[in-house]
Amino acid sequence: MTSSHRLSRLKAITLGAALSMTAGLAMAGDGSVSADQIMNALRPKPQTRGLSAGSHADPAIAAQDIGFVQTLRNRKTRSLSLGEREQIAEIASTKPKIDLEIQFDYNSADIRKSSVPEVQELGKALSDANLKGSTFVIAGHTDAIGTEAYNQGLSERRAETIKQYLTEKYGINGSDLVTVGYGKSKPKDANAPTDPTNRRVQVVNMDNKTASK
Repeated sequence: MTSSHRLSRLKAITLGAALSMTAGLAMAGDGSVSADQIMNALRPKPQTRGLSAGSHADPAIAAQDIGFVQTLRNRKTRSLSLGEREQIAEIASTKPKIDLEIQFDYNSADIRKSSVPEVQELGKALSDANLKGSTFVIAGHTDAIGTEAYNQGLSERRAETIKQYLTEKYGINGSDLVTVGYGKSKPKDANAPTDPTNRRVQVVNMDNKTASK
């Protein structure tokens, strides 16, 4: 990648992250998110003339991103390298996303009963015709309590649990769901790394094809 491409991509990522952050934060955190709210957050917005966010800024980079995402389909969560995880995060930073504060049992990948309705709303949203068939990243995050290795594994197992629930309960194609764990490396609140708000599941729509629907 040329230096000009890198600079262009850095600017696009910064802009895209700023544009998507507000929507992502506004839709999550109160424990009562609905399928409609999830769909609205994950549905790509029409591009504004003169304001191109994300990889749309460079067709060559966009093609590279699409190709990379395709290689992730059917990959095992734990098979992803650190470099691949970071590349997923870089691409996802400019995509429609939502943070869901799904709670799990202590030191477990079992979904807490109080959070099952939120996972069900996610299943309804991803089953909707407006989103069905897109490729989604399900990213698990933990707070900073515990070792890096332990939290990495826990975040991966929790992401896999959500994927399994969606495929078994809602018939969503498993190859459309890419799971990744980030442990405690990407806190939602960097100023309070041990705060429960950092324990979350982020869902990202990696496709752009639903933008015209």
